[in-house]
Amino acid sequence: MRKIAVLDKHTIDKIAAGEVVERPSSVVKELVENSIDAGATAVTVEITDGGKKLIRITDNGGGIEAAQVPTAFLSHATSKIEKVEDLENIASLGFRGEALSSIAAVSQVELITKTPSAISGVRYVIEGGVEQSLEEMGAPDGTTFLVRNLFYNTPARSKFLKSDSSEANYIGTMMEQLALSHPEISFKYIQNKQVKLHTSGNYNVKDVIYNVYGRDMAKALLEVSYENDFMKIEGYAGKPEVSRGNRSFENYYVNGRFVKNNIITKAIEDAYKGFVMQHKFPFVSLQIQMTGNDLDVNVHPRKLEVRFARGAEVYDAIYEAVHNALLHRELIPVVPVGKEERESKTAAVSRGAVPEPFEKSRRMEFSRGNVNGNGSAQTGNSFRQSAGTASGVGNYSSSSGYQAGNMLREQAIYQSKPFSKEEDALFAGTLKAAVEADEKAAAKSAGEAGNQDTPGNVSAVGNTESAKTEFEPKELEGAKEIANAVDSEAKELQTQSVEPVLQSEEAASEQLELFQEKLLAPESRSRHKLIGQLFDTYWLVEFENQFYIIDQHAAHEKVNYERFVKRFKEQSIESQYLNPPLVVTLNMDEQAKLKANEEYFTQYGFEIEPFGGREYCISAVPTNLYGFHEEELFLEMLDNLGGEGTKDAFDLFTARLATMACKSAVKGNHQMSALEADKLIDELLTLDNPYNCPHGRPTIIAMTKTEIEKKFKRIV
Repeated sequence: MRKIAVLDKHTIDKIAAGEVVERPSSVVKELVENSIDAGATAVTVEITDGGKKLIRITDNGGGIEAAQVPTAFLSHATSKIEKVEDLENIASLGFRGEALSSIAAVSQVELITKTPSAISGVRYVIEGGVEQSLEEMGAPDGTTFLVRNLFYNTPARSKFLKSDSSEANYIGTMMEQLALSHPEISFKYIQNKQVKLHTSGNYNVKDVIYNVYGRDMAKALLEVSYENDFMKIEGYAGKPEVSRGNRSFENYYVNGRFVKNNIITKAIEDAYKGFVMQHKFPFVSLQIQMTGNDLDVNVHPRKLEVRFARGAEVYDAIYEAVHNALLHRELIPVVPVGKEERESKTAAVSRGAVPEPFEKSRRMEFSRGNVNGNGSAQTGNSFRQSAGTASGVGNYSSSSGYQAGNMLREQAIYQSKPFSKEEDALFAGTLKAAVEADEKAAAKSAGEAGNQDTPGNVSAVGNTESAKTEFEPKELEGAKEIANAVDSEAKELQTQSVEPVLQSEEAASEQLELFQEKLLAPESRSRHKLIGQLFDTYWLVEFENQFYIIDQHAAHEKVNYERFVKRFKEQSIESQYLNPPLVVTLNMDEQAKLKANEEYFTQYGFEIEPFGGREYCISAVPTNLYGFHEEELFLEMLDNLGGEGTKDAFDLFTARLATMACKSAVKGNHQMSALEADKLIDELLTLDNPYNCPHGRPTIIAMTKTEIEKKFKRIV
């Protein structure tokens, strides 16, 4: 018989690492969250071979004091909490104190860190949980982590990792979530020398959505804003037309933390019911702020789950916030005639557009150009004014001497780092390629400057020359490279078009909505021009500069459905007796649910009584749903009712009502008179959501006059 024994520290660390470090993306998540907690405004993540070989994370946060560095790698060592009461009001992303010790137990970790008050930094190396070295060295403010050879000492774990590209995709997805949850931080993600993601950190969530999901998604967003006495919800919900086939686009963040929660997911999807088709899921990006007393984040080892003390109220708040955003906009999808022809506008992510975490002088210059005194992002117009005028370029370049001096002092900091040959080739290649690109751009701009005589260009050339004379001959080459980099950055800022284009499109669409009248507004009804019926199924309507197509079956189905739901809610429920009665057999869990919700079933018209043993007799069902598989309906209601009496079974009734509405609606290939079509449009005007049938199909689509004229080449 085996004896009970206490495990040794080495085994304990490996077990703990198995809970926290599942794959390379887990390492990235934990270390980037530490950077966020440290107050960083810029974070750079670089990986090779899917993060298996090397992960490098650099930030400009508060750093770690030299004396506390070894302590940070001990198990359950943290600066986030001190006592058990702190768990009730956790404001940081991390708090367990397990991440660093777990990562160090299964990899080779190098840490370089410096606090703003320290004269020099410290370099610390720990491999497999064993300290190797601790030494003083020059470093910028902030922290750099290098995690090499993940799972090198646990080959049984490494064989369960997927391919390099799959692991890199996991990290990329994690970086996208972190960028969306913290738009105030500039994130840069480099994968095998290629920049995959780069955000500006200008506090604008819509800009991050544009960077991550693209232009089409950013144009189809509805703003969400809601606040009550214990929670605040802000963010964006996608229009039904951009729904997807899985839940990967349902993003929500509780106090800045990316989580998954069944209550929030159900509230979002229920709010979209009737707006999207079945088996389609919406796009949302919601920031949810709550107080610690109503929230428990100490649930999951990787902090991916949360629990709510007031789950029903959280559901109601999120449902109301998202549903209101959908109801207050006309959601008729505009369908292009044929394939949309538009000029592709791709903007490469440039190294100089946003400063690196350790580049203080350039970061201050960048923030002055993009953020006002209150810390909020400026508008697209002011961005263009500061970066797009000739005088602006001249002013930016005029400080190149000062910036070059600062950056020269900073560039030698990492020369003493012990990289392997492969790592050295990777990062040297990245920087070398960027410098060569900057030199080419600078040479091209210098050639153009020879043919121009603007004050901005003269100022830029003059300052470049003055920057050259500030250094000794042996430093001239480095100074030239940096001065050229600064000048090329000014040119990049001048020509950068992603954010200004998006902001100008947003402004134009908002202005257009202010003056555009809705098709289904009562005041617009008299100006509808009914053209006729197409294929005995679709009605064509002209209004203003839009051409609308109405599906008569979907529209009539929606009208019938709303009529049935209203009647079902308003009138008292009547029961229809069954002869013979229906006998069902329930297990112990179902019996407990039935007993906890007897009054609920009686309220909806059921009459149920015990029939001996595990059998129950159903002698009456709701009149409205008589004939709709009574046993199946009862069991579905029972499955959806929790033991505590969660009352969400009305959805089952509405599903039956949707079927009734579909069967009673006018079908396709059926001729209707113009009078009947007018009456149908009048009834659509009275609905809250006339844009989709109960199953999510659109009732109306639109085409613009401009789009049609483009196809006839009236507009080129």
